[in-house]
Amino acid sequence: MISKETLFILSLFPYLGFLWFISRVKQMPRLALYGFYGTLVFVAVTIPAGIYAQVHYSKSLANVDWLHGSAELFLTLSNILIVLGFRQAVIKRTKN
Repeated sequence: MISKETLFILSLFPYLGFLWFISRVKQMPRLALYGFYGTLVFVAVTIPAGIYAQVHYSKSLANVDWLHGSAELFLTLSNILIVLGFRQAVIKRTKN
């Protein structure tokens, strides 16, 4: 059985490929692109937060509310950028 850590690491490669592809698409809204890249920031923040939760609280990140909520803030901000970016694109497209 594949471990969850290995699966997590392997899942980054398709996402990096996705980012590479959409960064070359001229129609991709910049703000949404920043949001998709922001998801990597969420991942980068979540990993040390999970380690901190395990070392200092002997719990998983999901069970340390203040730490989990702080990490999830980055995902929320990324999602907001994605939605606003596509919203701008739709508004711009409907005006033409």
